[in-house]
Amino acid sequence: MAKPAERSNQGRGGRGGGNRGGGGGRGRGGNDRRGGRQEEDDGIIEKLVHINRVSKTVKGGKRFGFAALVVVGDGSGRVGFGKGKAREVPEAITKATAAARKHMIRVPLKEGRTLHHDGKGHFGAGKVTVRSAPPGTGIIAGGPMRAVFESLGVADVVTKSNGTSNPYNMIRATFDALTNQTSPKSVAQRRGKKVADLLGRGGASEAEADADAAAMAE
Repeated sequence: MAKPAERSNQGRGGRGGGNRGGGGGRGRGGNDRRGGRQEEDDGIIEKLVHINRVSKTVKGGKRFGFAALVVVGDGSGRVGFGKGKAREVPEAITKATAAARKHMIRVPLKEGRTLHHDGKGHFGAGKVTVRSAPPGTGIIAGGPMRAVFESLGVADVVTKSNGTSNPYNMIRATFDALTNQTSPKSVAQRRGKKVADLLGRGGASEAEADADAAAMAE
């Protein structure tokens, strides 16, 4: 009778060992997933702006999917947007995020908190106006435009959107306005002058102009 008991114990031990092995497998999988999140968490801010359910009519019925619009930025002057479609929401967001990371643009910021000058952008029926603002103003923007400026790293800005409320067109119009932003340094290089020469207008002394030029951030 002792031998069957020993065999039974060994059998339970074998199952226990198998479970431990399975737990190790799940642990490795969890480490891999955590590692993937660490790779994605490289300082890039990701914001889901809009998600829409789409359908495709095929033989035998409709095939449903999801379309995602994502805005990404590093919080210090770089921003991008992308869209993706998939049968499931997480996969659509992943595709949109990958597309946004590939098409990021750099926008010059004044003092690292606002835009250098006012600007306008349009795309289709969407028209937006962006204006630089003094410290403490905050981000006065709504909907998709707020996600863009938060990802860009802008702390003070005033915006206005006219026309369509389609998030895709609003995002594209906002990026059209941002791509037209220029900094005093780029203007000085294009005109073959110094930044202090451009900032020395309006009766400002040369020392004040040099100080303003030194404090001017890209």
